[in-house]
Amino acid sequence: MKHNFAPQSQSYSGALIIPRRRFLTMSMAGLGAACWGSQCRAMDKPGEFAEALFKTPQMAEGPFYPDKLPLDTDNDLLILNDSITAAVGQVTHLSGRVLTTAGSPVRNAFVEIWQVDSKGVYLHKNSSNAKQRDTNFQAYGRFLTNRKGEYYFRTIKPVSYPGRTPHIHFAVSMNGHRVLTTQMLTRGNKANDRDGLFKRFKDDQSRAAITGVYKPLPDSKINELVVNHDLVLGITPDENTPAAVTGGVAKPTRR
Repeated sequence: MKHNFAPQSQSYSGALIIPRRRFLTMSMAGLGAACWGSQCRAMDKPGEFAEALFKTPQMAEGPFYPDKLPLDTDNDLLILNDSITAAVGQVTHLSGRVLTTAGSPVRNAFVEIWQVDSKGVYLHKNSSNAKQRDTNFQAYGRFLTNRKGEYYFRTIKPVSYPGRTPHIHFAVSMNGHRVLTTQMLTRGNKANDRDGLFKRFKDDQSRAAITGVYKPLPDSKINELVVNHDLVLGITPDENTPAAVTGGVAKPTRR
């Protein structure tokens, strides 16, 4: 039976058990967060930040935020409800933290992702080849960060579609307000250089902040991947004071 980790409930801690527990163990062995530039230097001393973390750049939401959310909106995009048929694609364990620029974890943040299936089709009626969509792929998920600011999704490695390099859309909401809209592209993918959105970012630091590094999951018999991608918000520590959740996911900015 599929566990429902939907963020309407605050019982999010259970979402970090399986398969997250195996993933976290692997991360401790050396496949933890990929860092870059100032973020690496800031994290050299646990609990002490030499300089502010680089804020994750905003990127367009795009026109394909699901026009109708699936009944299943948890953090496992491979299995719909209690189905026994998994989606097609290379299984990917996507995790990271939501942080302030000061390095403080942001708890109770709603992290949303949405992406195309293995055929390049979004969960949207206007997506190209919509009739060919993999109906076993959830295409959208959400997760409520824990006290360490951690999130986790099980999904597939994104593929390209006409006009765009492979990417996963991200949105972060706090108390019903969208605080970040961005995308994660695949670092080193040759198609990035032809992507109109990627070309808008000229410096290496910005490009690193919107790309993720996919690595093989050790000992996986089905060629699973892992990618760790932190999201850094431009908010102050005062705004991160622990408090009861008073709202949910913000409305999309575009349809």
